[in-house]
Amino acid sequence: MGTLGSLRGRAVAAVAAVGALTLLAGCGGSGDSATGGGKKDGKVTITMGMYGVMGIKETGLLEQYEKENPGVEIKAEVAGDEQTYYTALQTRLAAGKGLKDIQGIEIGRAKEITETQADKFADFSGVAGLDHFLPWKESQISTGDGKVLGLGTDIGPMAVCYRKDYFEQAGLPTDREKVAELWAGDWSKYVEVGRTFKKDFKGGRVSYMDAVSGLFNAMVYGYPEQYYDDKGELIYDKNPAVKEAWNLAADAAEDGLSAKLRQFQPGWDPGLANGTFATAVCPAWMLSHISEKAGAANKGKWDVAKAPKGANWGGSFLGVVEQSPVKEEAEKLVAWLTAPEQQTHIFTKIGNIPSSRTALESAAVKNARSAYFSDAPIGQIFGAAAKEIPDKQVLGRKDGTIKDTFSQGLSLIEQQGTARDKAWSTTTGRIEKAVR
Repeated sequence: MGTLGSLRGRAVAAVAAVGALTLLAGCGGSGDSATGGGKKDGKVTITMGMYGVMGIKETGLLEQYEKENPGVEIKAEVAGDEQTYYTALQTRLAAGKGLKDIQGIEIGRAKEITETQADKFADFSGVAGLDHFLPWKESQISTGDGKVLGLGTDIGPMAVCYRKDYFEQAGLPTDREKVAELWAGDWSKYVEVGRTFKKDFKGGRVSYMDAVSGLFNAMVYGYPEQYYDDKGELIYDKNPAVKEAWNLAADAAEDGLSAKLRQFQPGWDPGLANGTFATAVCPAWMLSHISEKAGAANKGKWDVAKAPKGANWGGSFLGVVEQSPVKEEAEKLVAWLTAPEQQTHIFTKIGNIPSSRTALESAAVKNARSAYFSDAPIGQIFGAAAKEIPDKQVLGRKDGTIKDTFSQGLSLIEQQGTARDKAWSTTTGRIEKAVR
């Protein structure tokens, strides 16, 4: 039975301090060479570029692979900030040099990679034994002519993390199943619970949610189409799903239900430590960060309940650079790192939900619980949530940019009191300039 530790949170802090500097100093790590790895004196060196906490370096898998494969050395660099990482990756892809043999690819960048950089990455479509992945996961990194430019690591099924002690003080249920019933099937019910919380909470200055942008993301990612349609056309400004999420998030902001603390932005971590909000929409990969930043003093106060609707927020891939001098060895490493056994290992250590169907069905995943989150059966909660993710997941070239811009736009309402229509106009104008 797996119990999540706080490794992921410590790793975030460690890599954030040096990540941006490392990336800007050299994504390839080998001057002007095409990639950083190579073969010499019978020894193979494979380089990797990653970001955030993908769990690959942090959980000891690279050392395990080196031990099982004498003669292979793996050099991995991890950037704390994905946006900085991706900017550097784009520059080096354009230059055709300074790349790692293996590069991490975030879901919001996958479509841009498949549409504009397909010739720079090796094709995994002919590799045997890859049918263990969720079918929609690999489709996200596939080109129109059938090339598969990477293999999936984690996915981001949704739940709601909540403070049991605060719910009790507001006269709300604290049992996770009863809490889930409060907002079952409808995110507007989640907001309505917030209004009740604000009215009835007797414990001082505590907000219902951290920020309305988390609610927006959870809603939008519950639909097959978000910012682009399946023809690749931009629909962010006319998709009813986006406008519905915008308006409900704006309702929550205008009703004063949030602490105005955007996730992973300055102020959010202290908000967790100081207990300034009662709920946070949380993909599986967020649990370790919450437990680390909220700290030991809040252990057992947090719990996890099923989200109103299924959605996928986040997830990554590992791709191999086509011109890598150790391409075959790098492909072998990627296949091993994303195999069910290794995905299961990462989950039991830091909670990243596997993109492998086989791993999702393993006892280690199904039976996993979190001691920090009141012994919540996170394997069951997030495993069930993974099955509710729409099979069709339409991605677009600038998904990541659009998501970030909408979050900034909602902050205009939340933090500055900007009228929602004006904030919408400002946001769509910014997106128009960024994506055209």
